[in-house]
Amino acid sequence: MGLFGKVFEKKTCAICGGEIGLLGNRKLEDGNLCKECASKLSPFFSDRRRSTVEQIREQLEWREANKERVAAFNVTRTIGTDTKVLLDEDAGRFLVTTTSRWRDANPDVLDFTQVTGCETETRETRTELYWKDKDGKQQSYSPPRYDIDYDVYVTIHVNVPYYDSITFKVNDYRIEECNSVEFREAERQANELREALTQVREHEREKVAEAAAPKQAVTCPFCGATTIPDASGRCEYCGGALNA
Repeated sequence: MGLFGKVFEKKTCAICGGEIGLLGNRKLEDGNLCKECASKLSPFFSDRRRSTVEQIREQLEWREANKERVAAFNVTRTIGTDTKVLLDEDAGRFLVTTTSRWRDANPDVLDFTQVTGCETETRETRTELYWKDKDGKQQSYSPPRYDIDYDVYVTIHVNVPYYDSITFKVNDYRIEECNSVEFREAERQANELREALTQVREHEREKVAEAAAPKQAVTCPFCGATTIPDASGRCEYCGGALNA
């Protein structure tokens, strides 16, 4: 007999085919997943139990392909202290990470155009304070008293097949006063991040719209031909730079 009098039924991982240990099973909608394969999923993914084996397999393939994007990622700007948002402004991409060895962690590299919105939020945590009576029993104050902490969060809304938002706390320290230097610094970082992602998203979308717009015929000042500029903005007949 196994644990609690029940026979332990061995399970097999639907992805790698390996045997799953007693406490290593991660249930899927139509199968089982070992903890090793589960650890390779995106850290922002939270819908495993309602995912099929095929959906998990597709995500793991996407995560494997992401390694090439990580290798090519060139940091041009860093925002944040504990949780950092790294920008590759030249490639129009960003990632969110909590580790300095982020290349080893294979963080999801997303395009600026995948950002659908960004918002900040201050969350208040109240912990009630008590006093002890002569019998050592815990009693509430009248009126109740609370120890209050504040945390500043950022939520990046994204268009990704496996999740639709990335939420994280900006401050990596306890904030006790909402008008303190620490609180204002956390707000500053959150607003900087929101403005940065909003700006780069709009810039990238304008570039996409401009590239998709139909080209207009113009008269070449060099050869006099009516021409539609090529991808580099030159005359299709003489090669003259039409946008110089």
